[in-house]
Amino acid sequence: MQNYRKKAVLFLISQGVTLLGSSLVQFAIIWYVTLQTSSGAWVSALTVAAYVPQFIISFFSGVWADRYSRKMLIILADSVIALATLTLVLLIPHIGEGTPLLLALVAISVVRSLGGGVQTPAVNSMIPQLVPEDKLMKFNGVNSTIQSLVQFAAPAAAGAVLSFGTLQGTLMIDIATALVGIGILSAVAIPFTKAEATSSMLSEMMAGFKYAVKESFVGPLLLIFGLFIFLCVPAGFLATLFVSRYFGDTYWYLTLVEVIGFIGMAVGGLLIGAWGGFKNRVKTLVVGMIAFGALAIGLGAADHFIVYLVLMAIYGIALTIVQTASTTLLQENTAQEMQGRMFGLFGAMYSGFLPLGMVVFGPLADVVSMRLLMVISGVLLLIMAAVITLSRKFYLHGQTKTQEQDNRGVKNEVNTD
Repeated sequence: MQNYRKKAVLFLISQGVTLLGSSLVQFAIIWYVTLQTSSGAWVSALTVAAYVPQFIISFFSGVWADRYSRKMLIILADSVIALATLTLVLLIPHIGEGTPLLLALVAISVVRSLGGGVQTPAVNSMIPQLVPEDKLMKFNGVNSTIQSLVQFAAPAAAGAVLSFGTLQGTLMIDIATALVGIGILSAVAIPFTKAEATSSMLSEMMAGFKYAVKESFVGPLLLIFGLFIFLCVPAGFLATLFVSRYFGDTYWYLTLVEVIGFIGMAVGGLLIGAWGGFKNRVKTLVVGMIAFGALAIGLGAADHFIVYLVLMAIYGIALTIVQTASTTLLQENTAQEMQGRMFGLFGAMYSGFLPLGMVVFGPLADVVSMRLLMVISGVLLLIMAAVITLSRKFYLHGQTKTQEQDNRGVKNEVNTD
């Protein structure tokens, strides 16, 4: 662990580069289809292609991340995505435009989703191999900042590339960034102890489910994260719909909301990276959730656009704090041999509860006031935070090993006195 900083920085750079290419191209695909068709059906098809495959494969990829080299899984996923993208680039002149090209873009979105589903548990479960436990929260905070900055830059970059270039040229960017990211990651020496596959894939998958249910902390944490993502939908993922209805449907307003949200998330990552959170990780989670719930209520009540933007920036900070604390808690409280499977379930919580929230709250937003939906979701988040705080056994799991040792030391001193 003495040289962990160099390895961690290289790992962050490799993932940041590939994420930039992937995000840029995904935005470009969505915008291309939207502008070419103006069809909600095609956009919905792309949304399904982006989330459902990732949700399904997460259950399998978690097992793979425990069985095989996580580094090689990341490289393999990037390579498959790059190869599939290159194939599409070569086929576009022969496919032409219209429905065949749209179907091809949906197909490539499926491949990209599958690749992301393989990468996510491998990346999250590999981080504890690179970073000492007492540095995990800070490292995850820096990682969140990089992801937010990439998400902030990707839409603008995608728009610029599509405006001055072609779809093929945009797709080539993803191939180039994948090659750079793979090259950097290949240079990072990461120890790998091959776990023996003593049972079938299904058996190991079921063992992961049983572990999540048996562990008094891990299972509830996964459920809390899933419910949190579900309740994020009204104030977060439906933000552009809210702004278009209550403040104005101009492109400038919608873009500004997205930009402010990503800036808030980046600031949240920097805050966690510099601060490291409370010694008790659950306390960090609870504080972030309380802030998130209160801000959701405030966003729903905001009457002025400037006030809304200020609240949205702070909302982004709270979102990053909750996500970073959840990731760190899972890393610290999961056995090493189960890390891949638990982060497979973690990814499934996100890619499952987010579409579920869109299915529930999207139609509701057409018959119920969006302001009311945001306030209700905020209140439910505050109730969740209260329940977590009152659950003493769950709360104590948030202590780091260092804090536990300090507490034991204090108790021993008292007993000695």
